[in-house]
Parts: sequence; C-alpha cells; structure tokens
Amino acid sequence: MRSGRSSKGATCIGILGGGQLARMSAMAAYRLGVSVAILDEEPSSPAGQLTRHEFVGRVDDHRLLKTFAGSCDVATLENEFIDHHHLEYLERLGTIVRPASATIAIIQDKLLQKIALRKKHIPVAEFVGVQGVTDFDEIVSVIGLPFMMKSRKMGYDGYGNALINRRSQFVNAVQRLSRRHSHLMAERLIDFRMELAVMVARTRKETVVYPVVRTIQKNHICELVIAPANISRKIERLAKEIAVEAVNAVAGIGLFGIEMFLTKNDDILVNEMAPRPHNSGHYTIDACVTSQFENHIRSVMNLPLGSSAMVQPHAVMVNLLGKRNGSPSLRSYGRSLRDNDVHLHVYGKHSSRAGRKMGHITFVGTDAASLLKRAKRITTLNLI
Repeated sequence: MRSGRSSKGATCIGILGGGQLARMSAMAAYRLGVSVAILDEEPSSPAGQLTRHEFVGRVDDHRLLKTFAGSCDVATLENEFIDHHHLEYLERLGTIVRPASATIAIIQDKLLQKIALRKKHIPVAEFVGVQGVTDFDEIVSVIGLPFMMKSRKMGYDGYGNALINRRSQFVNAVQRLSRRHSHLMAERLIDFRMELAVMVARTRKETVVYPVVRTIQKNHICELVIAPANISRKIERLAKEIAVEAVNAVAGIGLFGIEMFLTKNDDILVNEMAPRPHNSGHYTIDACVTSQFENHIRSVMNLPLGSSAMVQPHAVMVNLLGKRNGSPSLRSYGRSLRDNDVHLHVYGKHSSRAGRKMGHITFVGTDAASLLKRAKRITTLNLI
C-alpha cells in the first residue's frame, strides 16, 4: 500500500473510490496543480495508478479513513454508494466534503431523492415505497401496470431494477432485489421519446450548465452520447432549468449529472441524479472548453468554474465495453485510431468482462450524421 501526505504547501484533494471517474478527475486535478489521494479497496486501481498517495482498504475502516483525511485538504467521491455516515465521520474530523454528507444522504436513496425533488415541484414519475410482497395491489392502484421496481440504494447500469407486468414478477423481484438492498420502491413506467442528460457544476457563488445531450442505452448501459441533443430550443431551456432546480433541491455543491426522460408529449421528467462525474459527460473532455472533470475539481476546491461551451458544433461519445472475460488488449485499436476525429480514452483496468466499461471514444466535428455513423461503426468492433 502506498500512502502519505502531499508535499508541504501543496493542495491535495482526496477521492473516495479509484475507478475511471476518479482517474479522469485526478488527471484534471494534476493539470490544475492539485495533488490527489485515492482510497479504494483494490490496489493499483485505475486512479490509484496515478498517485503515490494511494490508500488501500474499505471506507468503513475509520482508522484508515482518518489517515486518508489527514492527507488531503478536501474530499469528494466518485460514486454515491458510500454510506453517508462515513462522510459524516470525515466532516466530524474537520474535513471538507463536497458534495456534503447531507446531500449524499438524499441522493443515494432513490426514494428520498424523488421525495426531495417532488417537494420542490420538479417533475418526476409517480412513485411509491415498497414494504413487501403484499403491496402489489396498492402499488397498482397508485401507478398502474406495468411499473419499474428499483432498489433504493446500490442500483446502477440496470442492476437493482426489474420491470413488473404481473404479480408473480413482483414477488420474484421483491425477493431478488431485497438481496441487493432491503429497501425498495416502485415507479410508473414512462413511455419516453428519448433520454436526456445534463451536467451541472455548482459552487456557493456560481453555477455552470453543460449542453443537453441525448443518451442511448443498450442492455441498461449507456452505449452512445450525442451532444448536443437534437431538440428544440424550448425543450433545451426547460431541461437546463430543471437540472439546476434539481441540484438546488438537494443543496448540491460540486458536480451533478441529471438524467431525464423526454416524453412523447414533450414533457420532461427527472429520472435520477448522480452527485459526481457522469458517463453522459465524458464527451466534455474533448468537446468542451472545460471538461466535467475539471469543473468537478474546481467546484469541490471552491475555485472559479470554467466555460461549458463546446469547441465544435457536435460530438458523439461511445462506451468501449468488454466483450469477454480476461485481460484487456489494445491490439484492435489501430483501425479506430486512423480516424482523424477520434479521441481514445482507456481506463487502465486490469481485467475485462462482458459489459464492463473499459474506456470510451469521442468524435468531435461539424457533421453530426457523420460522427454518429463512425461511432456506431466502432461499437461493432471487438476492441476489448
């Protein structure tokens, strides 16, 4: 295990989690002259590879967490699955945590998140809490059939979700999802026209909103991001307004990804919020003046925020997903790298498995149709 304090006088940001989001945040931090400490369960994690301030262990080990806190000036996280009580412990030690534990406590529980949004009149799908297998009739009376069952915590990329059309599916889903997390919720199934996302960076003094993008999912995992989304100016303005209101509703300081549904009636509903960099914002590294990762660091460090303007009219990002179990290989990248508009990002993961996010490619240019065609061609290649 490598660990240690940053050099005297240097500013250090601590990141809980060492995956690709922490890795790209660390790269942005180093560009700003900020050193980075990483705490992750696995040694030499994608972000841990970049720093000598690497702490290996679990976040619920408060002795380790205290040592980690002593190495950094401010702490943040790369996912919302860290129990907010551990963040409260950091705050009691005097560590600045952004987003704050109170914000994470709301967002990491999908039911509390939806309650907070609805309280501020932010549009969301109808939802109810689920107590057990006897709730089926009551749920149907409120939100109808079909509906989505969700784990209130620890759900991502389709994990922790179940589509319910009949009672037997509900009973099975309660049993299965309860093994992931004991608290569940049900939500009306939305017949949407497209899925949208907006990144918002916020400090106490300013707010920066990124372009509204379209996300295209495959097997519950984001496959493509199209920036900006092909929507009307009216819908664009509304989506941005709702995104900012959602962040304000949870008193958010830092970077937030807001996923939305655009219905066939052109209504916008907030699906979920993420209190950290988001897959839908990866395109910003190559396509915007200031990437989501740099504004993540700036917002957490309470620095002035950078411009979210795009440097080219269009961008398309495609996730590189593992095709099989085993060690990742770069041998197939040659074909894609011949494209003049391609930007390749590999996350440095030691092993690949089917569906695992191993990297992404971004195309930037002036012709949206051409960029999308090239991105779709990349998804057919067996890159990893």
